[in-house]
Amino acid sequence: MALSVGKKEYRARYQAWQFGLIAEGLAALMLRLKGYRILARRFRTPSGEIDLAAGRDRTVAFLEVKARSNFTAAAAVTATQHRRIERAAELFLAQYPKFHGFDYHFDLVAVMPWRLPRHLPDAWRQDM
Repeated sequence: MALSVGKKEYRARYQAWQFGLIAEGLAALMLRLKGYRILARRFRTPSGEIDLAAGRDRTVAFLEVKARSNFTAAAAVTATQHRRIERAAELFLAQYPKFHGFDYHFDLVAVMPWRLPRHLPDAWRQDM
């Protein structure tokens, strides 16, 4: 049995999706200004999605972009999401062997209304 989504709920989801796209665009712009090259946007795999992959020197940053109304963005990324992003990063590196041997890390970009995006490098470490 399919659940029907009300008009208000659909509108709220659509607006959140649009805000997410804008947040990712702002994060990408900020990273370019910091000297990064955007390697991929919304890289999807069966195990998860990477919002942005960016490179600088011999380092690849896998970024999760969170759009929030306050500074709760860092807490919004759960351990389960960490694992999904890490698995997606492994698949990204396997799909693009030219990045073999590069250092990589997992970053967070917090985007809040009327503020500059905040880049948190090395937001978490991969469990080995």
